[in-house]
Amino acid sequence: MSETLFRVRALDASIDRKSFTSGTAALDQYFQQQVTQDIRRRVTACFVALTDKGRVAGYYTLATASLLLTDLPAELAKKLPRYPSLPTVRMGRLAVAQEFTKQGLGGALLADALERSIRSEITAYAMVVDAKDDCATRFYLHHGFTSLPEAPQTLFLPLATAQKILSA
Repeated sequence: MSETLFRVRALDASIDRKSFTSGTAALDQYFQQQVTQDIRRRVTACFVALTDKGRVAGYYTLATASLLLTDLPAELAKKLPRYPSLPTVRMGRLAVAQEFTKQGLGGALLADALERSIRSEITAYAMVVDAKDDCATRFYLHHGFTSLPEAPQTLFLPLATAQKILSA
């Protein structure tokens, strides 16, 4: 990780979003133009990593979701209650500013998102992500996520497993 220390907090109006550049146009445009509308509509929560000077170094979004039991690998599904779907937390977006890439910030933001999900008083079975490309898929696989059998770019990590990983 970089020598720069970051603090992670919920996005609010005091934070400058316009100068954030991750190098992925869709992620930048969403953060700069749409995220506050989604927060106001209560369809997502956004958390930002700020430098000591208050610059946004990265962000992620979380929302509630569900996962069909039949979408899980069969050996895992047979160990779970027979509900049609399971409550999950969806990480909708994760982006790191270009100047902070390759320094471990993406993994740190993912860990922060998992910790928030684990600490929530509203339970969820897993965190789910939709990887946008093969590089993102490899990132999530590296961090312990498993691809869904029929949708390999949709990955999940049971929060009980995440809790064991984070407490190790």
